[in-house]
Amino acid sequence: MSIAVLIAAVVGGGVLLFLRRLFPQQKAVKLLQYPADTMRGKTVIVTGANSGIGKAVSAELVKLQARVIMACRDLRSAEEAAQDIKKEAGPEHGQVVIKHLDLASLKSVREFCEEINKEESKIDVLINNAGIYQCPYTKTKDGFEMQLGVNHLGHFLLTHLLLDILKASAPSRIVVVSSKLYKHGQINFDDLNSENNYDKAACYSQSKLANLLFTLELARQLEGSGVTVNALTPGIVRTRLGRHVQIPFLAKPLFHLASFVFFKSPLEGAQTPLYLACSPEVEGVSGKCFANCTEEELMPKATDEQAAKKLWDISRRMVGL
Repeated sequence: MSIAVLIAAVVGGGVLLFLRRLFPQQKAVKLLQYPADTMRGKTVIVTGANSGIGKAVSAELVKLQARVIMACRDLRSAEEAAQDIKKEAGPEHGQVVIKHLDLASLKSVREFCEEINKEESKIDVLINNAGIYQCPYTKTKDGFEMQLGVNHLGHFLLTHLLLDILKASAPSRIVVVSSKLYKHGQINFDDLNSENNYDKAACYSQSKLANLLFTLELARQLEGSGVTVNALTPGIVRTRLGRHVQIPFLAKPLFHLASFVFFKSPLEGAQTPLYLACSPEVEGVSGKCFANCTEEELMPKATDEQAAKKLWDISRRMVGL
């Protein structure tokens, strides 16, 4: 063995050891197996279905013969994703429908829901998946801080405007994609829109904590309706969610290496939302949070009923309900 090869092996091993410490390797994810017709006759809305977890869970649902409504901002990307999904699913698959939905626009959310309520006879599952992560300070079309507006308020209004059809379709399910980064978040009721100070990481964590508080309060309000709502934290997944994160040029190869070695694939990340959408094990379960298809114990700030009610009331006013 040459000196150069030996040095390369030692350096490479050192780099991988460092990356393993930086990104602790997750347990191997067991892919769920359901009968091929599990979701036949069911209609599922997936927001952000054109990429990442949304695309992966849509593909799995179509394989299970669901009728999947891909609710996406970028219609061209959605068309390409739909072709991939249908090709992957094979001949005995469900149906794919593409609808425009821009969660950064309350007008778009209202128009989407108006179409759904007019055209669909039922909605069996709503998966609130779309999100934005650590973007520069920008505002939605309605003047909300972008991460709060898309991750929380857009889905808040969307869910409200679809509640009647979800109730009429009971038993039905709502699935909310949150993040373990909620642990670093606080709901800043004095500056919810981050007008006075913007920290992109803190605002993302705030929006993900808001997802959990929304799930908590919505579950309380839906008791006895036949509609359940549960949240999930998917873990670290290789998606385009981190496109706004600036990585030094020289560190990019190592980061990409780490992502393939230590991050979940989109399909692996899609297992828990798929579980919450399909599994008979969670029938009637509501107001919980899951990780790796198992109920997760949340920090007290994510189960604070008073904070959840306060955020609910403020969010209703912000979106004009």
